[in-house]
Amino acid sequence: MKLAIPDLISNSYFPAVAAVELGFFKQEGLDVSLELMFPVDKAYRALRDGEVDFVGGSAHSALAAFPQWRGAKLLCAQAQGMYWFLVMHSELGIRRGDIEAVKGRSIGAAPWVDMGLRRLLIEAGIDLERDHVKIAPVPGAVGTRINFGLTAAKALEERKIDGFWANGMGAEAAVHRGVGTIVLDVRRGDGPTPCFNYTLASIATTDTLIERFPEAAEAAIRAIVKTQDVLKRDVGRAGEVGRKLFPPSEAALIIDIITRDLPYYDPTISEAFTAGMNAFARDVGILRGDVDYEQIVACRFRHLWRE
Repeated sequence: MKLAIPDLISNSYFPAVAAVELGFFKQEGLDVSLELMFPVDKAYRALRDGEVDFVGGSAHSALAAFPQWRGAKLLCAQAQGMYWFLVMHSELGIRRGDIEAVKGRSIGAAPWVDMGLRRLLIEAGIDLERDHVKIAPVPGAVGTRINFGLTAAKALEERKIDGFWANGMGAEAAVHRGVGTIVLDVRRGDGPTPCFNYTLASIATTDTLIERFPEAAEAAIRAIVKTQDVLKRDVGRAGEVGRKLFPPSEAALIIDIITRDLPYYDPTISEAFTAGMNAFARDVGILRGDVDYEQIVACRFRHLWRE
């Protein structure tokens, strides 16, 4: 079976990556390989078209291929909360939490990921047109096998952009190189209150797979839950995965990054989250009306989140 993720050298989808590399999918009876597919909407379209069996990506982005949540379900969360960082060039001297400082700046963001930043800024009172905020793809972020966060950090270092909205690995790399300053970290309280539940990193599959192979859906959830639990008990296992898959510089950072993420390692997808995500999706124009929790989440497997 195939599991598509939109970024590999990253902490965003690390539970899915680690579940494959540490053998937890195999322990649950599934032979799963990772497929790097960027951007995330391409991964969901591959799921819709039967090219992959699961997607480990941003939950709201399923709407790119499954309008109104018809045909897909979320199985579990990889971690709670919207997980991207706003990083601005350190030479700009912007303080943590200073949203106003984005005015007149160019910010790189990936397709569908950019929706979170746009809505966050609007909630904070920023008018993108009036305040001359340019949010656009990162120069060089082309192709389906791109590692977006690292590409964004490189573009920032080369002053091709003033800032970027990307994953924790990209943020850490920029800070580590002395070229970036973290301005917003939504998970840890920055930005307007509703933005935490705009999206989260999830595992999704099709209604067809759930109907035909429910045991595979169950096994996938168990593998993610087991991975989360193992990393909580021994975060050093993250280094094992990093050394195998990441360049040396990023492998050296992954344990510290995952250590900070551990408090958010919870497979639950709550009704409060889906309500927040639906509101966000309506606000950005990718959802009409409301959709019931049961249409978004594979509720028949919820008990596995706590096993």
